[in-house]
Amino acid sequence: MTQDLARPATGAAGVETVSVDLGERAYPILIGPGLLASAGTLIKAWAPTRRAAIIADETVWRLHGQTLARALDQSAIEASLFTVAPGEASKTFGEVERLARALLRAGLERGDLVIAFGGGVVGDLAGFVAGILRRGMRFVQIPTTLLAQVDSSVGGKTGVNTPEGKNLVGLFHQPSLVIADVALLDTLDPRQLRAGYAEVAKYGLIADAPFFTWLEDNAQALLAGDTARRVSAVRTSCAAKAAVVAADEREAGRRALLNLGHTFGHALEAATGFSDALLHGEGVAIGMVLALELSAELGLCPADDAARAAVHLERAGLPIHMADIAAPLPDAGGLLALMEQDKKVSGGQLTFILARAIGEAFITREVPAGTLRDFIETRLQKR
Repeated sequence: MTQDLARPATGAAGVETVSVDLGERAYPILIGPGLLASAGTLIKAWAPTRRAAIIADETVWRLHGQTLARALDQSAIEASLFTVAPGEASKTFGEVERLARALLRAGLERGDLVIAFGGGVVGDLAGFVAGILRRGMRFVQIPTTLLAQVDSSVGGKTGVNTPEGKNLVGLFHQPSLVIADVALLDTLDPRQLRAGYAEVAKYGLIADAPFFTWLEDNAQALLAGDTARRVSAVRTSCAAKAAVVAADEREAGRRALLNLGHTFGHALEAATGFSDALLHGEGVAIGMVLALELSAELGLCPADDAARAAVHLERAGLPIHMADIAAPLPDAGGLLALMEQDKKVSGGQLTFILARAIGEAFITREVPAGTLRDFIETRLQKR
């Protein structure tokens, strides 16, 4: 559900809000350009506080930190800054301990606020720290990447990576507010922007074929910087995720659909050591193509739909094959072992998100083990 947000509340026109309806823990996602300068006003309205801890990506802080600091100061919010190195390598127990102890030494109390200022890595880390510190502090997400704005900042998933797999340690801890300033995407590294776009396309592939068609017509303008198209894509993506989260907050059923491509993608990320060799969104792009190709091989999905998805993602500048990964990969057995660490494994059975067509994803545990191994071996042989 979207609506115009009143101008006096934001200081900016054309801002939209998507509600995440979770009863007493409901919160808004505010979407539009220029919102960072009004962050203090927005926080006062939705998550009032006098003190806050900002957990920020080092690069993001260098680019936009003064704008946020000024906005908080104007609203009389006293803020302490804690920075995190960019990249998945920061999502570790070590960083959680460092940040948690730093916030405690700074005297942050349970009623104070944690502000996550960065991409998905910072959002996951800050949310996890907020969730465990003093048995639960409020936090606000200010996502600065496309991936975080359309996906990871919404829904309350937090956590860290381990050598055994991605996000296997974490908790559900919902934010009090999400501020998605699309103008921040103008300074985003182009590779990171394209990686985030994979999560946008995901929403069309899962359950919104008309949105996927819209993306085929508008993706290039969106990636090139068109503000209106970026707002539209972020709004549509957030509305889709908000509806799923409201119906299945803790991923007992339908929410698993949001992991289209992630069973393959997370295994590939783990295989490359959560390094810059493969960004999360790039792994998701390859994983979605693999999921649709597997669906086609099982006779569930038209091969033309799998090819259409691959062509679109490739045109958006994303890798679509394991051969596109500039790092060594394990054999099929090694990848399967990593896939078996997936959070959706139940009773020893891998859970897959497959598709009957573009916009018609579904959940299944009925992929024969031999078929899966043969499928992975065939794709690895193309490297």
